[in-house]
Amino acid sequence: MIKQKIKDLMEEIGNAQLVTVTKSRSIEEIIEAIEAGARILGENKIDEARKKYNLLKEYLKKYNVEYHFIGHLQSNKVNKAVGFFDLIQSVDSVKLAEKINRQAEEINVIQNILVQVNIGKEPQKYGIAPNEINEFIYTISGLKNINIKGLMCIAPYGEDPRPYFKDMKEIYDRFNFDYLSMGMTNDYKIAIKEGSNMVRIGTAIFS
Repeated sequence: MIKQKIKDLMEEIGNAQLVTVTKSRSIEEIIEAIEAGARILGENKIDEARKKYNLLKEYLKKYNVEYHFIGHLQSNKVNKAVGFFDLIQSVDSVKLAEKINRQAEEINVIQNILVQVNIGKEPQKYGIAPNEINEFIYTISGLKNINIKGLMCIAPYGEDPRPYFKDMKEIYDRFNFDYLSMGMTNDYKIAIKEGSNMVRIGTAIFS
């Protein structure tokens, strides 16, 4: 079942990258997803991700699978995330970017990141306000041990995501970034139509 769902999803999203969200999923389910073609795994919790990694590392290496962090990164967990994840998708403050940069410098790595944009301007959500994104990118672009690979957002729940995704694509087009990570199980089809080239999907694969 997982195999068929991943196959169908990959056909549907075309050239976009599929991030298979494995939060709370069993090792057996994740291995099945990897063998079915999942090449990027997304985790929300660092400690859970690190435990899983120890059980999955042979499969990750064999199939050349990337590990992405897609949850809110607390500053006290930065040292566990930097150099461990191939991509941190949720950088949402200058303070956090600077801490990632310091840790990356300390262990001599370049950490790939995405900047999280609060595209719906929701007070309860993390992310950079759309009108502050240019200044934010300018401010952190001088940090030598981080590499900004793109932008990420979450559309407001329960609303039509189209206008938010359109706005997000306009912001993305200002820069020369690789990835626009937008779209999840409930709205990835719309996100792809509006220009997303990376979607984060868990429920549609595992339920």
